[in-house]
Amino acid sequence: MAVKSSKPKRGKGKSFKKKAKKVVKEVDILSPAAMLNAYYICHNAPAFLEFRGFPWPGSPKKKGKKRK
Repeated sequence: MAVKSSKPKRGKGKSFKKKAKKVVKEVDILSPAAMLNAYYICHNAPAFLEFRGFPWPGSPKKKGKKRK
């Protein structure tokens, strides 16, 4: 006959694993792939620089969409 233990059986439950940190990769904005992308999305030099994070000084700021 099996003897029942006084402690209740516990399921495996959730295991807590450490999440790996995401490695931030340096991106070359002048790489051939980036330049090809810029060729299709930018209409001029100021647009290219603004997309890459270098806005012209004194350029007007873009306004967000207004919600109703």
